[in-house]
Amino acid sequence: MAPRGCVAGPIAHMNRVLVAIGVLLVVAGVFWARLRGLPFFRLPGDIVVDRPGFRFFFPITTMLIVSVVVSLVLWLLRK
Repeated sequence: MAPRGCVAGPIAHMNRVLVAIGVLLVVAGVFWARLRGLPFFRLPGDIVVDRPGFRFFFPITTMLIVSVVVSLVLWLLRK
């Protein structure tokens, strides 16, 4: 039996994951101005419809790349 106040097992792992996600969000917030300069959201394949008074933006290519990177990182973390 774990000591009182001690979190063990999968809950402890989830706590670490949530803290890591929080740290990444804080770092992204700190460097937001520099991150905006990166070519994300302007990749070939991203759909932009720009009409007078209306703009529709669907970053499909960016979403695919982000999905692959996140999947790879999570796969590496599980190993």
